[in-house]
Amino acid sequence: MDGYFAAQPHHRLRQHVRDFAEAEVRPRVPAMEESRSVHHELSRLIARQGWLGATIGTDFGGMGIGHLGKTVIIEELSRVSAAMGAMVQASQLGAAKILHFGSEVQKKTWLPPIAAGECLPTIAVTEPESGGHVLGMAATAVRDGDDYVLNGRKVFVGNSHVGDLHGVVVRTGPGARGLSAFLVEAGRPGLRVGPEQPTMGLHGFGFGELFFEDCRVPAANRLGEEGDGLAVAYSSSVLYGRANLTAVSLGLHQAILEETTRFCEERTRYGEPLHALPSVRLKLGRLQSRLMTARLTAYHAVHLLDRGLPCDAELMNAKLVNVEWAMDSARDAMEIHAAAGLFTDRPVERYLRDAHHMFAPAGTSDVQLLRLAEAALGTAKGQWSERLADAVRLESVP
Repeated sequence: MDGYFAAQPHHRLRQHVRDFAEAEVRPRVPAMEESRSVHHELSRLIARQGWLGATIGTDFGGMGIGHLGKTVIIEELSRVSAAMGAMVQASQLGAAKILHFGSEVQKKTWLPPIAAGECLPTIAVTEPESGGHVLGMAATAVRDGDDYVLNGRKVFVGNSHVGDLHGVVVRTGPGARGLSAFLVEAGRPGLRVGPEQPTMGLHGFGFGELFFEDCRVPAANRLGEEGDGLAVAYSSSVLYGRANLTAVSLGLHQAILEETTRFCEERTRYGEPLHALPSVRLKLGRLQSRLMTARLTAYHAVHLLDRGLPCDAELMNAKLVNVEWAMDSARDAMEIHAAAGLFTDRPVERYLRDAHHMFAPAGTSDVQLLRLAEAALGTAKGQWSERLADAVRLESVP
């Protein structure tokens, strides 16, 4: 299957994912919304489709279709369920750290089961006191013979409750060079997953807490060298996190437009379809324009990434535009639906809730704007897409 899709145009992949999402995901959405809890069965079913291995090379059992192919997968899942799109994007984010920093032994051990959907990886960086300030983290790892002993707490860990392998960034020394990354298996003694907490949206997806209490991890589980933790965190966020959240927002945006146009065709006012009203048509035009432009920014950024070209600014802008405009379009859609949008028999209120979950991860919109200002001023401190060009370049892209 992987080789088949690697050789086919992206529209074949899109149709395959869309068909799966309609058949397997959409019927489960009402139950996920009602339970507001992690859907383990569906997460595993999606993983077994091989989509977690979109950017993993075929030599490790992956699809080898790059970041554009990954974007198509996440987008189409998110069109039906942003929660399941978020599940896939978080797992692919977890695979990034191994692709970029793992040893050959680690790659051979973990990438094939990830690609096969037998292992769901995560990345755990954020802490309650430091938030997005990575250098402010306090969780520690202390060397003890052939092991490291981890202590501390991580929050907002995507797939925390279904994850099999956690990529954890902790402090092994002072300053920027004092962060290191480790692979920690879910069943390892000393690792505890916090209870599920109800959230505003993304019902079916979990992003919870991990607690490390004298958790012993073999030194062989360290990713790269001591001091590589900052690079693991930043590169995963910039190259995967922003692109992945862009894709979730894009799928949501498509769903918002489809649902709203359908509503406007079904409802009548003054003997005509709702969309005959000029005020409604203006809003629909804005939705269409935003979506078209947002899709261009998303695809352009990941196409550059697949070619191994510098594109940090393009990835930041894609995340900014897609997240902000998906939220804007969700609000416009709610205004068009009016009171009808407040009831759960229509999905537009879910789209509005889900869209807000894309705002904070991998940097809020203010963070993206500050980094884009650095690009405009020429003061940016290098680009991760350039540093890791060889690792992210897709060989089949000219």
